[in-house]
Amino acid sequence: MGEGKGYGKVILFNEHFVVYGIPCIVSSIDRYTTCRVERTHGSGWIVEDLRPSTPGYKEDKLEQQKDSINRILAAMNIEPRDFCLKITFGGNLVAASGIGASAASCVALARALSDEFNLNLNDDRINEIAYEGEKAYHGSPSGVDNAAATYGGVLWFIRGNPPTIERLRLAGSVEILMADTGIVADTSKVVASVRERMNREKEKFDKIFAQARELAYEAREALLSMDLKKVGELMIENHRLLQEIGVSSRDLDRLVEIALDAGALGAKMTGGGWGGNIVALVPGEDLQEKVAQAIEKEGYKVLKTKIW
Repeated sequence: MGEGKGYGKVILFNEHFVVYGIPCIVSSIDRYTTCRVERTHGSGWIVEDLRPSTPGYKEDKLEQQKDSINRILAAMNIEPRDFCLKITFGGNLVAASGIGASAASCVALARALSDEFNLNLNDDRINEIAYEGEKAYHGSPSGVDNAAATYGGVLWFIRGNPPTIERLRLAGSVEILMADTGIVADTSKVVASVRERMNREKEKFDKIFAQARELAYEAREALLSMDLKKVGELMIENHRLLQEIGVSSRDLDRLVEIALDAGALGAKMTGGGWGGNIVALVPGEDLQEKVAQAIEKEGYKVLKTKIW
């Protein structure tokens, strides 16, 4: 039996922009997906998905999950012909949009297979394999989600071959919270929508993307110096840019508004958009709890966590 684990993630700055080579800042969170693989009689593979989830998420993503598993097996040159692989997903990361659920499952599966077949793969190779699995969910993924799921911590990420992945070591941990719209979104469709609009409105999008690039470097310095007021201001500005490229939604905007009204230093959508989650910067357990209660009062589910 082989076992593996992959972290959930929160994109702090520049989802979507990262697809086009603009720096992104992402962090793992203290929730994870586990995977267990066992060889049994038969051939092929079967999957049991025991992850907690947003209603409808696992059903909507089932065909993508099957494709992802096949891609990971192919990338690892594992052909279950003389045996059947039983794949079981679990853990405490809720399977939902915007929290890195697919990447966490890809990393967990790659690690479990490496363990079961004694491949002793290092993190860099696990990350590469997970990226292949992510293609089933996102079409042409940036690679940022699987990087966070693999390496952990706060990462500075620039898409490339190979990508730039740098650990940003903060002076201490900082409380955040994530709030779920309850809406399951198809990231590949959102990415395609951005590309279509960018082709139609090139001059407008060039200006927005230039602002996003500058913002990333400001956010990097603010995080490293622990200037949390500045980090919060930049999160709000990043959300505005994401609104301008058409990837936010009424529910996401509403959650951002509730968080800011309750005292969050900053808030923005996180992940693919059109649904999924927001992230709010709420340093200190008292503020975290206050903002969480304000959001839960409106009927939304909240995840309280930290970045470090």
